[in-house]
Amino acid sequence: MNTSKKAERLKKAPALKANVAPELAHRVPPGQTTTDRFPILHEGDVPEYDMTAWTLRIFGEVEEEKVFTYEQIMALPQVKQVNDIHCVTRWSKLDTEWEGIRFIDLLTLIGVKPEAKYVMIHADQDYETNLPLEDLMHENILLAHSFDGEPLTGKHGWPLRLLVPHLYFWKSAKWIRGIEFMKEDRPGFWERNGFHNYADPFREQRFSGEDLGLPEDEWYHKDFD
Repeated sequence: MNTSKKAERLKKAPALKANVAPELAHRVPPGQTTTDRFPILHEGDVPEYDMTAWTLRIFGEVEEEKVFTYEQIMALPQVKQVNDIHCVTRWSKLDTEWEGIRFIDLLTLIGVKPEAKYVMIHADQDYETNLPLEDLMHENILLAHSFDGEPLTGKHGWPLRLLVPHLYFWKSAKWIRGIEFMKEDRPGFWERNGFHNYADPFREQRFSGEDLGLPEDEWYHKDFD
């Protein structure tokens, strides 16, 4: 797929009628359809890991660069939570259960400089996505390792993915390997390829330009769990 054309292709696809039960309407952003599936969408192949060599690097606007092993990450306080999640390709999955480490708990081990206002999440397969640091300070932002009571599958981001439930799901990067704290914002992978810089689903912040129509339901024809 030509990723530089994906936003334009989704904009121009025929409009599809969203399907949401009336009692759930207040939880589902405009233009979304609820599903029990967990569609699998990503660019590139699923990476394989030697967990004895896996690390998470913390760098940028911090007092000292740090590198965490998986064991060190897993030694942090663990939480379970239930969230609704929303994909820009117009599916929403409600009441999903996650387990992981709160981003704010990781911050207690990091000397973040006061001038740090933004974060770039770096992930394998040359993926990155940008977020305001303020958004990552919410109580429900996780470095997640488990879903629905089981370890994440490779296709869903094992061994560690970000979970940012209040933004479109491309911001919840799979296979994260680095967290860069920044003074100024810069766009990530999809943000450079026509998608919105912030990505609030309730404001339908899907694309960086004019939204010319509903995307196709390509997720429905993808692999899923």
